Amino acid sequence: MKSELLKGKVALVTGGSTGIGFGTAKRLAEEGAFVYITGRRKDVLEQAVLKIGESARAIQADATSKEDMERVASIIKTEKSHLDIVFANAGGGKPMPFEKITEDFYRHTFDVNVLGVVFTVQSMLPILKDGSSIILNSSITAEMGLPGFSIYAATKAAVRSFARSWTTDLKHRKIRVNAVSPGVIPTEGYETEQGMSPQQVKEYTDRVSLEIPAGRVGTSEELGNAVIFLASDASSFITGIELTVDGGQTQVYAGKN
Repeated sequence: MKSELLKGKVALVTGGSTGIGFGTAKRLAEEGAFVYITGRRKDVLEQAVLKIGESARAIQADATSKEDMERVASIIKTEKSHLDIVFANAGGGKPMPFEKITEDFYRHTFDVNVLGVVFTVQSMLPILKDGSSIILNSSITAEMGLPGFSIYAATKAAVRSFARSWTTDLKHRKIRVNAVSPGVIPTEGYETEQGMSPQQVKEYTDRVSLEIPAGRVGTSEELGNAVIFLASDASSFITGIELTVDGGQTQVYAGKN
């Protein structure tokens, strides 16, 4: 049953057509929010809106383009006058051995995961209501020191830092800024970005589940539930935090049975 925690709210989810972004956008709509989703692929965006329903609207845009994100803000202002919630989710990455990192790889990963977050939040500030909620998508990878993920992890550490800094930058407007850090949540990106086959994804998730106290991997909708909490008045005294959504993987040692 819908609780409609976010009834009447207007939300933006970047990278909202697939994976964590889509799962979160769907949950936001189920809780009563009108959700704008952005992404680079028009056909995928349109399919996502059809799945979410009448409470969603797609805008084709690249989060790394300030011009694109300002256009998104202009459209939202014209149609809804304001925003209440921003989930800066668009991002991605893949492993790369330290000795093989190139300038192009470095710049692309930081553009997508860091610059895109800056442009998203910066562009939405004029239409965000005082007292709004901004949620940034970080990652447990930033804390784990995994081999081959140094650049990706560094970008997500930067995103985590933004939540702290922007909390103080925006406190005069009572805008709360928090980060969510997903654990292992299989999405299309495992295949499209990391080049894993469906069988490899299954083998990986089966193996890593043994190290997760919850005994399984997570879902995009479960990450969406965490975003809903941070977006709602239920978290009105919470700002600047990192909410880890990983089944306990980075919090306690589960071991392998």
